[in-house]
Amino acid sequence: MKDTTVVRPRRDPSATKRFICLGFCGGGAGSYVKWADAMPPGVEFAAICYPGREGRFVEDFAGDWDELVDDALDAVVSAAGLPYVLFGHSMGGWVAFDVAAQIEEHGGPAPEALVVSSANAPSRGLTVADMFPSQQDSDEQLIAWVKKFGLMPEHLLNSPDLQEMAVELMRADIRVRDSFHYREGAAVSASVQLLTGDGDEVIDAHSKEQWRKLARGAFQHTALPGGHFYTPEIWNTLPSHITSINERTAL
Repeated sequence: MKDTTVVRPRRDPSATKRFICLGFCGGGAGSYVKWADAMPPGVEFAAICYPGREGRFVEDFAGDWDELVDDALDAVVSAAGLPYVLFGHSMGGWVAFDVAAQIEEHGGPAPEALVVSSANAPSRGLTVADMFPSQQDSDEQLIAWVKKFGLMPEHLLNSPDLQEMAVELMRADIRVRDSFHYREGAAVSASVQLLTGDGDEVIDAHSKEQWRKLARGAFQHTALPGGHFYTPEIWNTLPSHITSINERTAL
């Protein structure tokens, strides 16, 4: 696995647990790297870079859902040298669930815990409510979404060339997302924590019960202030709300 695929900005030889993050639609590892400085003692941060962006810019984007999940699965397994917690936000929550379920099915190093953030249960399938932004959105609408939710610095989005790249990335991820399919019967034995924003209109009112059915082990739901990306204050400190990485780590 290439060094550009698994991003570990603060390597900690004494770590006893790893927190591995999977990106949302239009996002990258860079959307999470600030969390590396907020890890509890004994926990090392890692983020998976999908093909076609950041350090993997020269690679082709994933062509569909299965291709993206296969790539992410290989990356997670390569990063799983320690007991780990797997995290995904929005579309990344579905990727994280699919990866965790398949690793478990194949007898690989399954995560201790799965944390899904601002994601409806994959078992309900892809609905119109999940399809935002959409393939029908104009370039201007996609740029407006990235500026509001994409967590990219304003000065980068003021560059026409970089705006064009951001739109290309968004459209590639939207195509992948729109090819999502739930594998009937897929579930995970790891403990599951669902994070949702109390003002997020995208999340199904039954998401808690739907996610609970996909968790064979412990299940926890945590409601947080804000919408799909919470409030800026909550987003910047999101790891502090994740039970599995704030538990006392093994000595």
